Amino acid sequence: MQLPQPRGPVSAALVEALARSPHKLADSLVAPATGDCDALTDEDLQMSLHLCYELHYHGFDGVDEGWEWHPSLLSVRQAAERRFETALRRLVPVPDAVSPADVPRALTALVDADNGPQLSKHLTGRATIEQFREFVIHRSIYHLREADPHTWAIPRLAGRAKAALVEIQADEYGGGRPERMHAELFRTTMRQLGLDTAYGAYLEAVPAITLATNNLMSLFGLHRRLRGAILGHLAVFEMTSSLPNRRYGNGLRRLGGDADATRFYDEHVEADAVHEQIAAHDLCGSFCADLPPERRAEQTSLLLFGAACALALDGRFAGYLLRRWTADESSLRRQSYPRGRSLVGALGA
Repeated sequence: MQLPQPRGPVSAALVEALARSPHKLADSLVAPATGDCDALTDEDLQMSLHLCYELHYHGFDGVDEGWEWHPSLLSVRQAAERRFETALRRLVPVPDAVSPADVPRALTALVDADNGPQLSKHLTGRATIEQFREFVIHRSIYHLREADPHTWAIPRLAGRAKAALVEIQADEYGGGRPERMHAELFRTTMRQLGLDTAYGAYLEAVPAITLATNNLMSLFGLHRRLRGAILGHLAVFEMTSSLPNRRYGNGLRRLGGDADATRFYDEHVEADAVHEQIAAHDLCGSFCADLPPERRAEQTSLLLFGAACALALDGRFAGYLLRRWTADESSLRRQSYPRGRSLVGALGA
């Protein structure tokens, strides 16, 4: 993956620096941001965070791997994370702790109370093929590295919670069969839609809110202090997956998709129905129950906070797409594929 075009002064400085050997970055880059720009839709902030986080995943072509843990880069990341986390805590106040036995019910209550935009309903019955392709482009930023942000939590757990997370992640990674990895199934869907399947191919095309939904997972996954939040995030992902994925699959079939095109979504209908119970009870409930008493309230609150953040940002993302489509506009920052082609045309390309 090539370094992307910057979206503001901080990301510009980072792109310029990462193209060179590791060196000390300017102190001005860690200065607090000013102005009233919403951190969740700040293109410069979210691209800067993505640049920093990607060094812990696949990285960028031509970027010295010594940048990953370079102290001055970590200082820039920390400043960006501070602003991002502050915005999250304003959007979603940290919930009160509950008893470990009540954690699954508290997660269910958060899901039941969520009244965000129903993107999956639009994709089932009304979306055009161009809109469905755009949706897939947005989601490719996550799905082509699916499970990786949550896997950061494995070495930070023990006992029942660790075993539960490994069980979920093993399914995400195909149970030892590379062709069954969910990222590979999603790549097949992209290929059937006539899209570029290369990792990060559409980074330039997606807006800040799409990057924010992905940066949220990296923020939670890379910080041990937020390990409860990444578990809550995963639990909500699993608990809200089966029905939307059924709708996505049906929507793609309506547009002419065959079994290969819809397999990614069909796989999640069944797998995530099982994962939902494992995540809520064996993972999250056990994690809270096995914590030392002096840490239990803090991490339980963070677990529910992570779940609430996942729902809130997903709602922001869905609302953005639906507003653009209602206005008959693209949801992407730039055109990223040939418009006007039918799915059959894409399959035959």
